[in-house]
Amino acid sequence: MAIPQRGEIDADIGGERRTLCLTLGALAELEARLQAGDLVGLAERFSSGRVSARDLTAILGAGLRGGGNAITDDDLARVSIEGGLKGAAEIAARLLKATFGESA
Repeated sequence: MAIPQRGEIDADIGGERRTLCLTLGALAELEARLQAGDLVGLAERFSSGRVSARDLTAILGAGLRGGGNAITDDDLARVSIEGGLKGAAEIAARLLKATFGESA
């Protein structure tokens, strides 16, 4: 079960209820993968409102691994997410808001 004070959220992914969290390690993974440079660059990128499918996979994958789930981005790309693309975007938005606050 997610602990909101830690920036955790719960979501149904791949038919299972899973906890996602953008830990420092997960944020470092996102910085490198998305070539954001630093946390400010990462926050600015996501606050622009323009997110690609590749970004969604990176955000959700890093969040799942940060939440203790052993899943690769390739495996994540093959699982069903309740609500499809819209559902994935909503989960990513909730995760970013839990991590960065209302500005995300």
